[in-house]
Order: sequence, then C-alpha cells, then structure tokens
Amino acid sequence: MPLTALTLLFVSLLLADICVRLWLASRQIRHVARHRDQVPPEFAPRIGLASHQRAADYTVARMRLGMLERVYDAVILVALTLLGGLQAIDLLVAQVTSHDLLRQLLLLGSVALLLGLLGLPFTLWRQFRLEARFGFNRMTPGLFAADLAKGLVVALLLGTPLAAAILWLMAEAGALWWLWAWGLWTLFNLLLLFIYPTFIAPLFNKFTPLTDPELAGRIKQLAQRCGFALNGLFVMDGSRRSAHGNAYFTGFGKARRIVFFDTLLARLNPDEIEAVLAHELGHFAKRHIIKRIALSFGAALLFFAVLGWLAQQPWFYEGLGVLPRLDGRNDAMALLLFFLAIPVFTFMLTPVASWYSRRDEFEADRYAATQSSPDRLVSALVKLYDDNAATLTPDPVHSAFYDSHPPAAVRIRHLTQAA
Repeated sequence: MPLTALTLLFVSLLLADICVRLWLASRQIRHVARHRDQVPPEFAPRIGLASHQRAADYTVARMRLGMLERVYDAVILVALTLLGGLQAIDLLVAQVTSHDLLRQLLLLGSVALLLGLLGLPFTLWRQFRLEARFGFNRMTPGLFAADLAKGLVVALLLGTPLAAAILWLMAEAGALWWLWAWGLWTLFNLLLLFIYPTFIAPLFNKFTPLTDPELAGRIKQLAQRCGFALNGLFVMDGSRRSAHGNAYFTGFGKARRIVFFDTLLARLNPDEIEAVLAHELGHFAKRHIIKRIALSFGAALLFFAVLGWLAQQPWFYEGLGVLPRLDGRNDAMALLLFFLAIPVFTFMLTPVASWYSRRDEFEADRYAATQSSPDRLVSALVKLYDDNAATLTPDPVHSAFYDSHPPAAVRIRHLTQAA
C-alpha cells in the first residue's frame, strides 16, 4: 500500500469518526432537551419532573463535554502520528540510552505518561465540576491524587514486565512472534481475573463482609439456585468517590465474590437487591462472561496477527508519520502506532458490539424474571435510573449505536410483559 493511500485512509476514517460522533451527540442533546419537560407516562408514577429534568441536564452536559473531548483527542492523535510527535519522542529517548530494549520501554512509558497527562484536564473537569454539579462527586483532591499514584504504581509493576516480554518476543521469536505474544497476553489477562479481586481492588476500595444476615441468606440461596459457587459477599465503600450505585460479581474459581456498592444497599430494599443480583447472575448462568472473554481473546489474536504483518511494512510507519529506525528495532513504535490507530479503523463496528451487549442484557433480564420477580427488578431499575440521573428519553439512533444496555422504556416494557 503506498504511503499516501494509508495516510489518506487514516485521515478519512478519523474525520468520519469525528463527524459521526458529533452528529450522534447532537442528536442525543436535541432529543433529550426536546423531552425534558415531560416524564414518559410509564415512569410518571415513580419519577418526578424535577428528577427527570436533572437527568436530562446531566445527559446534555456529559454529551457536550464528550464532544469537546473527542475533538481534543483527535488533535492529539494527529499531533503524535502525522505531525511527527512520536518521531520526536523516539529521537529524544534515544539520547537517554543506547540500549535497545530499554530505549523501547522508555518510549512506551513516555507516550503512556504523556497521554495520561494530556487527558488529565478532562478527567478533573468531569470529576470535580460536572459530577459535582449534579451531586455525584464525593471524591476529595487528596483521594484523587492517591488513586492516581497507586494506579501508576500498579501499571508500572504489571505493565513493564508484560511490555518487556512482548518486545523480547518480537525481537527473538521469529516470524510467529505475534502468536507467542498473544498467548502471553491471554495468560496475563487470565491471571488478572484471579488476582484483581484479592490484591488489586483492595488497594483502591475497602471491602467488608456483608453483615445483614437476612440479606446474606437470601443471596446465598439465590446463588445456589443459579449454580453460582460463591466465595464471599462484600460491601464496597463506593460512596467515598461517587453517589452512583452498582453491584457486580468478580473473579473466577475460588476467587468468585459478589460485591455491592454501599450506595446501592442504602437505596434498594432486599427484594430489589435480590432482583438486581439475579440479573447479574443471569450473565453468569447464560455464559455471557465466558463468551465475551472468548470473543475478546479471538479479536486479540486477529489484532496480533495483523500487527505481526504490519510491523514488517515500512509504509505502515511512514504512512502514520514515522520514519523507521535503521540503527535499531522499531517494535515499540509498531505497538504504539497500531494501538493508537486501531480505534479509528474499528469505530464503525461499535453498533455491532452494542447490539450484542443489549441482547445479553435482555437475556439476563428474562433470567432474573424467573429467579426473582420482574416487578421487583422494574422497581429496582427505576430507582437506579432516578439515582444515577440516567436519561429516560435517549435518541433512538444514538442509543442503537452506543448503548450497551437497552433504553429504559424498552427494558421496562419487556419486563412488564414478562410479569
């Protein structure tokens, strides 16, 4: 592929990405604003107009911030690739060390740190302005800084050995290095599934055993009915950071545990908690988690195979604004270019992933209706929509493109029919 062809394709897809995102966001803003002053009839008995308007305003604010952020991210992407940013960083790092592996690790680390710093303004604004404006933020600047520092340490401890191993494989494992790298990446992610609940998550949140014996008994019975081998019931101090509520199960094998946000327990009654958990266990019972993991591993295999081919093509580097080094290896640069560019080339697949996710959500809802009660799940969902300021009137096109969960009205309608 000629240089100009790749560059033009990249620029064309990036412009299409930006235009589609901005168009969808504009549709969402107009649709939500248009329905701001009237609660949908199916929610009117349970959600007041003030709450509905708050959700609409929250949605519009997030959409507007997201539009700015996407344009900002696109400018950074072009600056790093076509305008020579990665090339300049690579030359600068080469002046620090002549050791090939260390140079490449420093290149990866420098770009990751730069991207983190460039994204920090939007993260801070979202947390301390937007979320605070709507009453969701409970995080202090000190806690934010502590989380940031711990996240950086964890990333260094886990990411550096993985990156070094992949770079070594690229240099030493021959033409099929990408297959060995994919195997290593797969094992690394499986290991994370086991160690995250026990070793990583407690670094950021406090997990205490559920102390309500009646609720714990009901949940254990539900888990037993669903064939879920349970290792523990825990409450997470989510209220330290946010007023949003949630529940989830995590881990595999003996590390399986069910985790409730303390904000969720404070808002829902035991019947509703059981219904929400039945939905989550529906994902387990219908093997959604296993299927998604297998799908992600399959996609990763494809990506590694494509990267294995592209890394050997000079036009791949030149078409994205980098001159390949003749005095050293370009493996780290290939990784950076690929993972910076791949979202642009795969963005139009977003609706497919969203549809697949919504299909699983409907199936988990139907499962929860059989294990608990559709009325209880409806009651819980309405409370969660209200508490989390989720819009009840999303734009249908925006929702079909992005939403991993069905729109509120559609989801409630399906559960009502099940009842």
